Amino acid sequence: LGLSGPPGAGKSTFIECFGKMLTERKHKVSVLAVDPSSSTSGGSLLGDKTRMTELSRDMNAYIRPSPTSGTLGGVTRTTNEAILLCEGGGYDVVLVETVGVGQSEFAVADMVDMFILLLPPAGGDELQGIKRGIIEVADMVAINKADGDLVVAARRIQAEYISAMKLLRKRSRVWRPKV
Repeated sequence: LGLSGPPGAGKSTFIECFGKMLTERKHKVSVLAVDPSSSTSGGSLLGDKTRMTELSRDMNAYIRPSPTSGTLGGVTRTTNEAILLCEGGGYDVVLVETVGVGQSEFAVADMVDMFILLLPPAGGDELQGIKRGIIEVADMVAINKADGDLVVAARRIQAEYISAMKLLRKRSRVWRPKV
């Protein structure tokens, strides 16, 4: 699964919860987390592993943070090969967290079986901010943090995306993207 979304959407939190659920069901889970690299120093924080403390201690999970090192598209130059190595190493579920979201950070969509766009309910004008590129390749749009005071905003964003996705050309005869 490839996961992308804007900063603050809860990608790492979602992956930790989902990953723990999968390992409890006896799956072996690999997480390939991609972090942005500094254009000045070339360095990267690689902080995703520290945000997934429970999953990082799970013996049936492997978390590998990697810097983009200037690669565009939201992944690293070797993400596809890393996916194959994880599968070859016996991990039956591989989760790839991209660097973030924009109009062109969806190269992972061609590397995975399902591409999920994770969005917060109160992030402003999502349809304007994210545009067609990434929506056209999303197999699923998940509105995260849809509880408490954000329930109404989440329902509104959900309705907007359901309407917007009806206007897009279908990529598959058997799967219709879900929101």
